[in-house]
Formats: sequence, structure tokens, C-alpha cells
Amino acid sequence: MDQHSLFACTTPDFSGVTMAGVDEAGRGPLAGAVYAAAVILDPARPIDGLADSKVLTAVRREALAIEIQEYALSWCVASASVDEIDNLNILRATLLAMQRAVEGLAHAPQVAMVDGNQAPKLRCTVQTVIKGDALVPAISAASILAKTARDADLLRLHAQYPQYGFDQHKGYGTALHLTRLREHGPCAEHRRSFAPVRELLMPAP
Repeated sequence: MDQHSLFACTTPDFSGVTMAGVDEAGRGPLAGAVYAAAVILDPARPIDGLADSKVLTAVRREALAIEIQEYALSWCVASASVDEIDNLNILRATLLAMQRAVEGLAHAPQVAMVDGNQAPKLRCTVQTVIKGDALVPAISAASILAKTARDADLLRLHAQYPQYGFDQHKGYGTALHLTRLREHGPCAEHRRSFAPVRELLMPAP
């Protein structure tokens, strides 16, 4: 099997093997760590309502996150720091977070199904699935855990740096965030390798 094969619409049959779903949250924001989660669901304890975290309300995501943590055979959430993002680049940092999440599982999977078209280096077979967070329940579960963990971290950053409004935009480059960024300058949690932040740090001509 090609370890990095891409499935755009359908997913292969991995019945009978231990499969983990893997997804990330926070590649696009200007601040904060990038998060990833890996989840091995329990076929005997199905979870209703799993879906791409982006289409769920915050309340529903939080409720599902609790169910996933309770009913999954194994789950792990990991991250890559702002320093790692700036030193490695966001793609490599994201793949590193995914690798940490899979390696943190209590049960080693035989197959990891990863949302998107970029595969982390893992000890098991890796299958990438475009729009996997909407197609594969285990990836949906991973997307929910990664998103809720990152959102919780941004609330922590808001308490530390209330002037930026992290509780509202979660670090994304919204008009509010860009305005506050220009007013206050970057904090330690802003990604200096991202253009809007980097440009503010450049000396005036």
C-alpha cells in the first residue's frame, strides 16, 4: 500500500485493524500553538453526532469532546509551540503535533487516517483523506478534540493578554485582531513568521 495515497471522495476499508483518526486545529491563526489530536474509537461504544468541528456549535463541540474522551478506546491531544512554528514553518510544526498525538496514544494504531493531503511520519501506515473530518468518524472526533483544546488555550491567552481579544477571534487574522495588533504590537504568543506579525516587527524605512 502506498503510505501517502490520497483519497478525495472515498475511504479505504480498514475494518479489522486498529485505526486512529488524526486532525489539527490552528494552522491559520496569527497567534498560539497549533494543536493536533489522535483518536481510536470503540466500535462497541458509538458516538452520535460526530462531524467536522467547524460545522458544530461551540456548545455541541464541548459536549462531544467529553463523550469522545469517555468512550474512545484511546485519545491524545498534542501541540507544537509558537517557537516551533516560527523555526520549522507551520506545515512542519503541524505534522510534528500530529506525530506527537499519535505517539501519545495508549494503544498503538496499525493505521492512521489523517485529514488533508499531508502525512506526518509515523511508525504505522498513514492514509491521508481530503475532507476526512467530514467523512471519517475517527477524524471527526480528532478534529473536535484538537479544536476544543486549542480554543481552551486561547481563552488562557486572553486572560494573560486581554488587549488582543483572543476570546473572540481565537488568534485568527480578523479585523479586530489586526487592529489590536497594530495598537499594541505583537506579544510573545504571536507567530513572528506570519506576514502580518512580521511586518509590524520590521523597522520603519
